[in-house]
Amino acid sequence: MKTRHLAGHAVNPIGYGCMSLSHAYGVPPAPEDGARMLHRALDLGYTHLDTARLYGLGANETLIGEALKGRRSQYVLASKCGIEFDGDKRRIDCRPDTIRTAVEKSLTALQTDHIDLYYLHRRDFETPIEESIGALADLVAAGKIGAIGLSEMSADTLRRAHAVHPVAAMQTEYSLWSRNPEIAVLATCAELGCAFVAFSPVARGVFANGVRDPDALVASDLRRSQPRFNAENWPHNLQLVDRFNTLAASLDITPAQLALAWVLSRGEHVIAIPGTASVAHLEENVRARDIELSGETIDRLDSLINRHTVAGPRYSAAMQRAIETEEFA
Repeated sequence: MKTRHLAGHAVNPIGYGCMSLSHAYGVPPAPEDGARMLHRALDLGYTHLDTARLYGLGANETLIGEALKGRRSQYVLASKCGIEFDGDKRRIDCRPDTIRTAVEKSLTALQTDHIDLYYLHRRDFETPIEESIGALADLVAAGKIGAIGLSEMSADTLRRAHAVHPVAAMQTEYSLWSRNPEIAVLATCAELGCAFVAFSPVARGVFANGVRDPDALVASDLRRSQPRFNAENWPHNLQLVDRFNTLAASLDITPAQLALAWVLSRGEHVIAIPGTASVAHLEENVRARDIELSGETIDRLDSLINRHTVAGPRYSAAMQRAIETEEFA
């Protein structure tokens, strides 16, 4: 199996983003079905599972811990801290004391004595990044986490963090229709020897034929609040999807596999973590690791779907305020 490096481990370049088993998209599966998905992922050769304290407000970590407690040595485990809830109120909190409390909750829920890769989920603009990284460095020294990661942060913050303690991974949305990492973060990760972990690599299901009519999504679905799916932008974006699907069919691969192969083509330090609650999609996605696209195909994709051809920003203005990744002018 082809592997790439993450937090000191050789992993399948296609990891499993576990969020949709508990949170955000559609109706989450029952816990017993989620457990079956996790076991199937390991049986298929997934070696990197990604979760967060946020997902299902702890339910996702609990699911993984309960389902896979007998298979802990078979995968690299990544989780995240820094988004806290007080009742219905959400806040970003990366103060050292909060981090220390969060990791203990995660370790308990995951039924493990260590987390291989632990991210700050978002930038806390009230707490210097150096203080947050210092707290995580102490957890590395204590053996509670194996490596430090950042999520949705800028190249400048990555450099500041890396100066305190090596940062093993930066996780950010990246796909054909979300190109922000190309401004600076993707290259900075390569320079610093930091893995780049792409979440939503199939564009929140769009490049897996997972969305045709946003109005048919359940009321709680995260995509209903995102501008690219609104009545103004979606008709244009759906035309791009149809042309993309035609290209995938001409290559005799699925649209999801084409999207994932494109992401992996962006550098040997890039890892993709598509999420799904479907066994068929789980099986489909993992096969993308063996697909190598020609330069001609990559050029056609880059011309078809890019920041100029996609309609609408990826987040609403309110959501964007919590994101520190660089924005195109």
